Amino acid sequence: MPAAAFGVLMLLTLVAPSAWAQQPEHGHGGPGHAEHFDPRFSHNRYYTNRGVVVPQLPPNRFVVPHAGGHYYYSGGVWYAPRGPSFVVVAAPVGVFVPALPPFYTTLWFAGVPYYYANDSYYVFRGDQGYEVVPPPGDQNAPDAVAPQGAPAPEPSSEVSSAAQGEEVFVYPQNGQSADQQANDKYQCHQWATSQTGFDPTQAGGGVPPDQVAGKRADYQRAMRACLEGRGYSVR
Repeated sequence: MPAAAFGVLMLLTLVAPSAWAQQPEHGHGGPGHAEHFDPRFSHNRYYTNRGVVVPQLPPNRFVVPHAGGHYYYSGGVWYAPRGPSFVVVAAPVGVFVPALPPFYTTLWFAGVPYYYANDSYYVFRGDQGYEVVPPPGDQNAPDAVAPQGAPAPEPSSEVSSAAQGEEVFVYPQNGQSADQQANDKYQCHQWATSQTGFDPTQAGGGVPPDQVAGKRADYQRAMRACLEGRGYSVR
């Protein structure tokens, strides 16, 4: 996979639904597997417990090389090979993934955005993708908690207020899986950024302050057009 493919999976402006509106959804372990509910930071999702052994992996997953071996990653759950089966494990710190889980909560610690899901923290590292990192210093006192998948607030409080009010929801119309939705949104983000020059993963979108509002609107229109063309309803 080329370095560009490890670019941002952008749902930072277009993901549904929010943490506070979501209903719990069960993880990838399948019926009968032990699961836990993760309420931290109002994340409010179900995940398969670590240590659970599963006979097969979800159909859509990423293979993540690490220390001469590899892990599998799908929907915020991590797996390692164990004989002919697979065991659910903690996210290995230091590895990079090309995409965030379909559902995540954006947190700010000491001015840095972290993306949280299933007791794991991710930080965006440019073309390398998202790195699994240790928990930040004071996990109980983030500067701000944004809805799952919502745009990370900008350093400027004025821009932050504007971004918080622009939540948009995306609904699959053709039965797209969570991983397919993630891939589609990632590719639409790349296209929208190339068309508008606005990148919501950068402070101020990477444009001059007087262009932020207009460029953000252009970016969102481009994302909407791309996603609707791929069979999603955008509201």
